[in-house]
Amino acid sequence: MDTGINILMYHQVGEFAPMKAHRSTYCDHRRFARQMAFLARFGYTVLSMGQVLACLRGEAPVPPKAVALTFDDGYENFYEYAFPVLKQHGFPAMVYLISGLLGQPSSWFAKDGRDTPPLMSAERVRQLHREGIDFGSHSATHVKLAEQDTSRIREEVTRSKRELEDVLGAAVTHFCYPYGSHDMRAVEAVAEAGYQCATTCVRAPATTDDDPLTLPRKAVSWGDNLIGLWWRLHMKNTPKQAPIRRPDSSFSAAGGR
Repeated sequence: MDTGINILMYHQVGEFAPMKAHRSTYCDHRRFARQMAFLARFGYTVLSMGQVLACLRGEAPVPPKAVALTFDDGYENFYEYAFPVLKQHGFPAMVYLISGLLGQPSSWFAKDGRDTPPLMSAERVRQLHREGIDFGSHSATHVKLAEQDTSRIREEVTRSKRELEDVLGAAVTHFCYPYGSHDMRAVEAVAEAGYQCATTCVRAPATTDDDPLTLPRKAVSWGDNLIGLWWRLHMKNTPKQAPIRRPDSSFSAAGGR
């Protein structure tokens, strides 16, 4: 029996040439459309990240086959390819934005010799926010936080929160660690900045045993067909590394105090 909530991680959605490397950062738009239709047809409940928090806090029951959809980096191709499909099905989604790179190319791809597609502009972000898309922070400049000194970590998480709140005119309470890179310093900085929730790249369903600032996710890869998606949802539940959790920080511990 499935337990917990499967938070899926996407990056770009569009049309891409076949690839052997970096597959988890691409999803063919036709496959994406089929994946969303699969979720709708077979009774999955797609939750917003706010609903995920409420369920794990015990404020609402966890529905059967619960899923959440997250998109890292904030590519413009989200608007072109993913958003219309999400809107068709009425699915909520969380997009994590890099506050210092809005409207700019995804320059970190250049070192791998890859194309650098544009990120959404502030105007596009505000448009999608009005349409019901949720936004969180993915840092200010998309660096590996665990490799930075503590002052830089704090700057990345606090600056991005401030800048995105200025763009949206609304509170930003969700964070995502770039590259999944985090250590206890990063988690504590995210807590101090006032975020309520943060996601990682650790592969597992999110449960009440988790720290709300290190929630696991499952990456959807470029090569995943519907069987691959089902396998990730129901079978890929064992993390490759132990999660980082603050002492007494789990949802279950919080509920017990």
